[in-house]
Amino acid sequence: MERQRFEELVIRAIEQLPPEFQDKLENVDVLVEDWPSRAQLGRMRPRDRGQLLGLYEGIPHTERGNSYNLVLPDKITIFQKPIEAICHTESEIEAEIGSVVRHEIAHHFGTDEKTLRKLESQKRRRTKRSQG
Repeated sequence: MERQRFEELVIRAIEQLPPEFQDKLENVDVLVEDWPSRAQLGRMRPRDRGQLLGLYEGIPHTERGNSYNLVLPDKITIFQKPIEAICHTESEIEAEIGSVVRHEIAHHFGTDEKTLRKLESQKRRRTKRSQG
């Protein structure tokens, strides 16, 4: 997929967030990169670089105190090549981007990985039941 189209899908995923979340993304840069850098991989330690679909780097809302100001923006990076590797169609890519964007934004608001995995698992089970 062309980078421009992929970036359009990332923007669409952000625009589809509820307004109360969009309003709190004022100091967050969302970037698209082909692959995670060595430094990003070193911090996250996935089994291989294709496992890391997105990454939040910053200070979650839940950890900010009164002195939190005049700071560099938090950063959310969406990794195009790993997402493309697990998807077969543009609609699958779009759905996966939406999922990754929501996941990384949840980290921005302070939700930890364990809680997110549990919520995502519950959602998959509900989806399976409704389709079955």
